[in-house]
Amino acid sequence: MKKILFLLITGLTVSISHSQEVSDALRFSQDNLTGTARFRAMSGAFGALGGDLSSISVNPAGSAIFINNQMGVTFSNQNIKNNSNYFGTQTSDKDNSFILNQVGAIFVFNDRNPNNNWKKIAIGATYENTNNFNNNVFSAGTNPTNSIDNYFLTYANGIPLGDITGIPYKNQFYDEQQAYFGYYGFVINPVNPLDKNNTQYTSNVPAGGNYYHENEIYARGYNSKLSFNISTSYKDRIYFGANLNAHITDYRRSSSFYEDNSNPLEPTETISNLRFNNELYTYGNGFSFQLGAIAKVTDSFRLGLAYESNTWYELYDEVSQSLHTTTQAANGPEKYADINPNIINVYESYTLQTPGKTTFSAAYIFGKSGLISVDYAIKDYGNAKYKPTNDPGFRGVNNDISNQLTNNGELRIGAEYKINQLSLRGGYRYEGSPYKNKTTIGDLNSYSGGLGYNFGGTKLDLAYSYAERKSNQGFFSKGFTDGANITSKLNNVTLTLLFEL
Repeated sequence: MKKILFLLITGLTVSISHSQEVSDALRFSQDNLTGTARFRAMSGAFGALGGDLSSISVNPAGSAIFINNQMGVTFSNQNIKNNSNYFGTQTSDKDNSFILNQVGAIFVFNDRNPNNNWKKIAIGATYENTNNFNNNVFSAGTNPTNSIDNYFLTYANGIPLGDITGIPYKNQFYDEQQAYFGYYGFVINPVNPLDKNNTQYTSNVPAGGNYYHENEIYARGYNSKLSFNISTSYKDRIYFGANLNAHITDYRRSSSFYEDNSNPLEPTETISNLRFNNELYTYGNGFSFQLGAIAKVTDSFRLGLAYESNTWYELYDEVSQSLHTTTQAANGPEKYADINPNIINVYESYTLQTPGKTTFSAAYIFGKSGLISVDYAIKDYGNAKYKPTNDPGFRGVNNDISNQLTNNGELRIGAEYKINQLSLRGGYRYEGSPYKNKTTIGDLNSYSGGLGYNFGGTKLDLAYSYAERKSNQGFFSKGFTDGANITSKLNNVTLTLLFEL
């Protein structure tokens, strides 16, 4: 992965790629449960039901269930709290955000010809915020053994000293840039400092362990989907549908890692503390399609089957970094190094293929009094790929994706009970871990409830959902991979206003 050109404009450089990670691929492969309040109150179990603006996000045949034209708008308030445990030290952080969650419309065209078995055509369009990336995580504690020096050593070892010191930062590969920070920040030392061909480095962090760490992550952004839907009904017993989806993603993450140690000073200057800052901005768009069918086995019992294709993203990354260190020798003053190239690395676009999903559904309708619905979806996260797959820079991460990620199941159960114009709803959702080790990101459990009122031509729905998931992701992907145990608790309140047209 060589840089094919560079352009210095207000601190920007253009290059081919930086170090993509498994977590980056997973971020754009996962969808949070979003959509209308009715959909969320029933935990998204709509694959065999249809008749809801968000049901077409599960099964595109669902729009053919509509009797009348409908449009709606949904707003959502998300509150996420992250409890962190890093080597026994407990910390927490939280974020609250208010978003336009969904807006859409379905138009139904009925065929009144009694001799035509194809009874209707429905067309629609919806916009959904499929993933809200707003999140804050703070971890702190004392690591008894490992220092961030291992991060810089992992990147530096094997790189000639002359490439670190003789090539301008803006022309370096990503690996060389990480070595650049370690060298000029005095975190690492070359074994042979007078030899430009030196490729081995040692740590300048005092040995002895008990390194105090703080890691702050501040994330913002969204993943959204614009769907264009068409469906039809055969004898009002079998329904078929298709979606064409345009995906838009915008993700920003600021992370700051701090290390401090109180180990005995040495005759030569060693690191007392440091702060390493990283800024990542990923943006782009993608395309996918969906196919689905719903069958009325009886007037009360329905079955559904839906397939969502891979999503093909074209993504762009921008990265900037800085390092601030303090060094001191025994009986000497503190010295400071501020390594900030003031450059944003703008990387050329690359393709990310996220995995497809198959959903099996069943529902039972109790006349006009209520219903119960079950969905089970399967997705193989190990099929995610960075492309082109023959790019040497992507081979390693694609192998890591295949080795670390696996297929998982998602179970959604929803129920609704009607009392005249009032509807009471509840649901449960379980999603297995996408990781083979089950700990990097654990299983998800979610509970939901809500109510709705039908005013005639207008409906108002309200939903509350709670989800909890545990994770343990390293602060860095190479060298220094220690991380905190995080318990994330997500509370969501959703309000939807619907109009029949």
